[in-house]
Amino acid sequence: MNVIDTFQAELAASTNHLLATVAGLSDADVAAPSRLPGWTRGHVLAHVARNADSLVNLANWARTGVETPQYPSQEARDAGIEAGAARPAKEQLADLEDSAARLAEAIRAVPAERWTTMVGGMRPPGHPAWYTLVRRLREVEVHHVDLGAGYECADWPEAFVRRDLHDTMVAWPHDLSTVSEIIVEEVKDGDKHHQVWSGLGSGPVVQGDAWSLLGWLTGRSPGAGLRVMPEGAAGNRPAAAGPLPAPPPWLTRLAPSHLPAAPPEEYP
Repeated sequence: MNVIDTFQAELAASTNHLLATVAGLSDADVAAPSRLPGWTRGHVLAHVARNADSLVNLANWARTGVETPQYPSQEARDAGIEAGAARPAKEQLADLEDSAARLAEAIRAVPAERWTTMVGGMRPPGHPAWYTLVRRLREVEVHHVDLGAGYECADWPEAFVRRDLHDTMVAWPHDLSTVSEIIVEEVKDGDKHHQVWSGLGSGPVVQGDAWSLLGWLTGRSPGAGLRVMPEGAAGNRPAAAGPLPAPPPWLTRLAPSHLPAAPPEEYP
């Protein structure tokens, strides 16, 4: 199984979980505020559906070699979301199902050798077409939490958390950093290990498990349970360094630099 097969399986599972959540929402639930300021749950759902259609454009670009923008413009993207936001729950669910099916079909239609095609979104940098699947998984998982309908950061699949935390760190905005170091606590075979991301900028050291760190870095959780320690502290860093800072802007770049052109066997 290569990474395309892996991502397709992950995306099918993540989409099914989202659809199950949406199937339990009433019209009033859909019209209620989401966790994103100024957006109802209907806005979030319309965005996820239109994102699927936009990524069909990138899959077609990869398949045909004909450059096809993800969205015609920022204005067109925003208008599509607004146009679909006020629909009742049944229509939202049907749109999510249909748009996800269109994207799945478009992904299956891309020949293996065409996944190396460079495509792009509305922000730089461009990326190999295979990374489109990573971007879609991010949209589904993060916006599932944004619904505020019972799915939380702690429910994110392990593979998603590992990959998106990696991509968040390798695309770190050093000039906007609020921390100097992030330490990821990992448990492997019953033993605790630490993955250290250093040289991030100025500020305290933040340590915690991957789910809590990714939730905080994406702005989807306040970072409960994370430890804050002084910059440059040694050893076990027992000293506290005050409150948790605000995280820097998340994913200021569309994709990490220096991605392999061909789909790797595993990513990251």
